[in-house]
Amino acid sequence: MAQSFGQEFYDRQIKYLESGDVDGLISNQYLPDAVLVSFDFTVRGHDALVDHFRNYLDRLGGIKLRSTDKFTEIEDAIFFEATVDAGIGKARVYDIFMLKDGKIQRHFTGVLGIEPTTAGQS
Repeated sequence: MAQSFGQEFYDRQIKYLESGDVDGLISNQYLPDAVLVSFDFTVRGHDALVDHFRNYLDRLGGIKLRSTDKFTEIEDAIFFEATVDAGIGKARVYDIFMLKDGKIQRHFTGVLGIEPTTAGQS
């Protein structure tokens, strides 16, 4: 069975993040005037998004998807919860992508919890 547009979009998003390809992520997945919103910050436009995601991946020590825990989509939005392994530990996150013309116009993001990596743990 063919994947939905939302699942294909999500899979591309994860591949860009796991590979650290921030330039590809922003140019292929986000509109030029896209906005990333969390409870702690707001980031607007391609240049600021590139800076944000480079710093984000550096702080985390990279990421690897462990599981997609919840996923739903409608014609112009994707909403999911996921668990990722990062250099700092295991994180449970949520994101909402509001889409326009097949790219992210608004991205809402947050963290549900982090289990820090401890010495001797892999």
